[in-house]
Amino acid sequence: MASDRTRTTTPHPRPGTRTKTDSVPGAGVWVLRLLPVGIVLAALNLRPAVTSLGALLEEVRDGLGMSGSVAGVLTSVPSLCFAVFGVMAPRLARRFGLSVVVCTGMVAIAAGLLIRPYAGNTVGFLAGTALALMGIAVSNILMPVLVKRWFPDRVGPMTGLYSMALALGTSLPAAVTVPVTDGLGGDWRAGLAVWAGLAAVAVLPWLVLLRVRGAERIEPAPAPAPAVPEAAGGRLRITRSRIAWALAVFFGLQSTAAYITMGWMAQIYRDAGLSAGTAGLLLAVTMVMGVPLAFVIPRVATRLPHQGPIAVVLGVCGLAGYAGLYLAPAVGAWAWAVLLGISNCAFPLALTMVGMRARTGAGVAQLSAFAQSTGYLLSIPGPLLVGVLYQHSGGWGQPLALMAVLMVPQILVGVLAGRDRTVEDEAAAR
Repeated sequence: MASDRTRTTTPHPRPGTRTKTDSVPGAGVWVLRLLPVGIVLAALNLRPAVTSLGALLEEVRDGLGMSGSVAGVLTSVPSLCFAVFGVMAPRLARRFGLSVVVCTGMVAIAAGLLIRPYAGNTVGFLAGTALALMGIAVSNILMPVLVKRWFPDRVGPMTGLYSMALALGTSLPAAVTVPVTDGLGGDWRAGLAVWAGLAAVAVLPWLVLLRVRGAERIEPAPAPAPAVPEAAGGRLRITRSRIAWALAVFFGLQSTAAYITMGWMAQIYRDAGLSAGTAGLLLAVTMVMGVPLAFVIPRVATRLPHQGPIAVVLGVCGLAGYAGLYLAPAVGAWAWAVLLGISNCAFPLALTMVGMRARTGAGVAQLSAFAQSTGYLLSIPGPLLVGVLYQHSGGWGQPLALMAVLMVPQILVGVLAGRDRTVEDEAAAR
């Protein structure tokens, strides 16, 4: 498997030798330069639909007449959409091409973010949100595939790059949605709708890349490997892989923690007596921790034989953050925001392990779809249960206890998923 820790030096091709981009008409060096731009812009749009809502959740609830339980359903919608629509991503990519699917995903995000604030009722708001999340779901799945296919010897740095962009797209809406809303006259609808513009910008590089759709099917020469038993159609029997299941559960538990944080953390701080602006800023601090760490963690992970210790450190930070929120939510607010931000970097770790636990681009596509779709399916009850516990207990003690309890199995499956093996190796052994 190609990674930073196994990189070898490839000699420059002799004159007249065809490179992988030369082999496809219209594909050249400019494609490899434009692809990172497209990937970064796409990654920037994979979370504003969620964190912009978290910053204004109280205003949206009041404006649409939502109860705490219904708001819990709303915070569970991302996981549901990612699970349902994410599993379709590899099939759509094989049928239409990676660039077409990602470009369409960006269009869906822009349309959904523009529609939902002005739908007029809870059902319409949920429908607009679901449309945006459909686009996010397929793009989520295909990001590791794009990296593995185009940058097989730079999985760590490229995963770090788009993880860093994703973290920035997570933290920025949390920090500025409230000030932007205030600047627009206090209209929460306008404050949410402005994020459609960022998604519209992300469409542009993918429109250009549509011209070289054939290039996205280029794969690096596979490394010698033992024969791998495959299912009909040449596909791995991914559900028989222990590594795949460990990654799926790890992905699900870290997603549960992340979407509870994005959906409810600002409300926890507001209930502790902090202003809406300060609560949004604290949520932004939690999210912005992922900007530097999302670049560092994948690079470190690809150099380690076992990624389990990283999962342990991140989980311990999460446990400390939840304990702090329970004991002194306002007094130590900034410290808890930082600790939970570190813990949330389990996401780039999970993405990196997806790229490392499969040897080929096709294997990564299957593993990414399985781990993310199954993981998001597992994460659906978490944010919903937090809303129910919050409404019926009248406080944050029980929800925070739930978050802390879920962190323990996350650490355990993170250790299992970090073992140095691939799904192809497991299939061959069976």
